[in-house]
Amino acid sequence: MNNKRYIVIVFAAIMALGVWAQNATSSPSSRFGYGELNDNLPTAYRAMGGVGLGMRSNKAINSAQPASYTACDSMTFMFDIAGSLLYTNYGDSYGERNRINGNLEYVTLQFPLWRQHIAFSAGITPYSAVGYNFSLSDSINSDYHYTHTYSGEGGFTQVYGGLSFNICNWVALGVNAYYMFGDMTKLRTQTFVESSAKGASQTDFLSISSLRLRYGAQIFHTFGKHTVVLGGVFENKQRFSNSHYQQIETTTNDTVSTLDNAFEMPMMYGAGISYNYADRLTVSLDYQCQDWTKTIYFDKQDVLRARQRWALGAEYRHDPLGRDYIDRVCWRLGANYSTSYAMMSDIPEFGVSLGFGLPLRTVSSMVNATVEYVHRGGIQQDVLNENAVRLVISAAISENWFFKRKL
Repeated sequence: MNNKRYIVIVFAAIMALGVWAQNATSSPSSRFGYGELNDNLPTAYRAMGGVGLGMRSNKAINSAQPASYTACDSMTFMFDIAGSLLYTNYGDSYGERNRINGNLEYVTLQFPLWRQHIAFSAGITPYSAVGYNFSLSDSINSDYHYTHTYSGEGGFTQVYGGLSFNICNWVALGVNAYYMFGDMTKLRTQTFVESSAKGASQTDFLSISSLRLRYGAQIFHTFGKHTVVLGGVFENKQRFSNSHYQQIETTTNDTVSTLDNAFEMPMMYGAGISYNYADRLTVSLDYQCQDWTKTIYFDKQDVLRARQRWALGAEYRHDPLGRDYIDRVCWRLGANYSTSYAMMSDIPEFGVSLGFGLPLRTVSSMVNATVEYVHRGGIQQDVLNENAVRLVISAAISENWFFKRKL
């Protein structure tokens, strides 16, 4: 079976997932801030716990680290498309419920512009997702019984283009330019059981667009069969161009207000390191921080907290040039830990992942599969606990488009 048939099969499976369940999340935690954030890593690195800042490979398009693009072969065009299926169990003092979601994760491409000195990448990736619908009931002095209902949907998407430059044999620099756009709608309603009490609802709609830059650098060197890569990234704080309106409905009044609130993206920085032995074993460690503390949100500062993330992962391949197919299969595993950036939801997140890469006609083209388990919550009974299992499948295709055949 050739590469084109593999692409058709994987692409059809991804589209089926998208048609069956198109919401990226159903988590109540996505009501805070801009929703659940995406770290924009390729499927292969998600199986390694979500590392990437210190990863440099000609088998993956690593849009999280723009300095990595020059790792691609000088004659190779690369294309990667991925989709996911998510099963989540939510539990708290009110009981348990299950949700299934699916989403197209990303579409990226990459190719060299000048040998191995300059390379280009572009694609479309999600930045955040909002999707929730839940209710909480309570009473006021046992006289008035009410229900609060919270619902929301939407999210932000980003289109990027990036360049990477090798300034010498062991240092690469890169930059991504992002155009970010999208909208989210959040609705809160309060209804009373007693007819003498009047309910109300509030709808907030936010639409944004923004341009921002991410800078990356990598230092790399090979000592015989050993290769070490150090990498770092940085983004400056950026103001959104946005429109925001709020609608408040009561039994006696209905008002719509266009608000001139300011919203910002945070300053972000991170670093990673990876070690590779003979193109068989890779081990990597990442740290990343998004400093939301000084970011303006609804015209206010200090309403969000810094989000920190640690990731550790490994990949093993018995023999990249082995005659047996099983020798060329990549096996991956990893773990990560991150804190929430929402002040009202100080709930950490822990995840473990494993996966594999199945080589196609060449060792550079692969079908990658990753299974992630994520836990978010605490030990208190009244704290929402989320246990999620996500399956991510991608087709990472590499083809020699720029090779000149001799007649």
